Amino acid sequence: MAAVVLWLVWPQPRPPLPVPVPVPPAAVQAPVASPPAFALQTAPEDEIRNHSADTLAVFRFAANPNIVVLDFPTLLQQGLMLDRVAALVEKAGLPRDRVLSDPDLLAAIHERGDTIETFYYGHDYPASALARFFQLADQEHVQLNQQEETLRALLNQLGWLKPGANGALITIPRVGADANVTMAARATILRHELSHGEFFSDPAYADYVRRFWQADLTEAERASVRHFLGSQEYDTTDEELMLNEMQAYLMFTRDPRFFKASDIGMTEERRAELQAAFLRGLDVPWLRENMLHPLTGSP
Repeated sequence: MAAVVLWLVWPQPRPPLPVPVPVPPAAVQAPVASPPAFALQTAPEDEIRNHSADTLAVFRFAANPNIVVLDFPTLLQQGLMLDRVAALVEKAGLPRDRVLSDPDLLAAIHERGDTIETFYYGHDYPASALARFFQLADQEHVQLNQQEETLRALLNQLGWLKPGANGALITIPRVGADANVTMAARATILRHELSHGEFFSDPAYADYVRRFWQADLTEAERASVRHFLGSQEYDTTDEELMLNEMQAYLMFTRDPRFFKASDIGMTEERRAELQAAFLRGLDVPWLRENMLHPLTGSP
């Protein structure tokens, strides 16, 4: 949002013209300083969860270093960096083939009754989607903000803007970022987003989720999942998005303040049956551990 300030200028005596100072050729040709490298810490889930960010912190997830976690001190900083990406990648009713300008993005946010801070409480994207975002923005000459350019610098450092890069970016806000972000909420958001990170960065796990979606859920259950996700403003025409969110909500989001079986018209008994079936074939040790020791709202 831009603010315009009007200055009142009173007549003043005109100052003498300055004497031109020649600029040395070396100064004209001096290269622009490169942004400083980001310090990436490798940490397990509990260490990331218990961290308190005063500035943007960047973690590699110890159990899968291809998952990078951005820990934001404020929801505003998180939103400024990633809301425009969310609009391109997964928000319902927004174009999938162009990057929104600032006015269009703000209009889309406000039409949904949100703010920059509340558009998303956690983000998750594969490296390929982030690379496509910056490619489109450059092609369309969309003016990006400082936070988005910081993201570009991080992705360049990671090598994720190159074709074929494998990685997943997820985000979490600091406890107290607003009244909704308690420690229990932060823990739930992190666990939910980590499962997305595995989906994006582990092709074998993504294939497993696809097979489970088709073989273990009934058509009516898949339709109920789509309906629920549509109510959360996800793009229900994106089948990959639907099954990815299914695994994150149904298997790893146990806090009833975020998700209940009844949200998709399912009994808790049926949910437990599906979780047991999912666990039997699951071949990712840290995800198995998370299913066996779920967070229930009081970490």
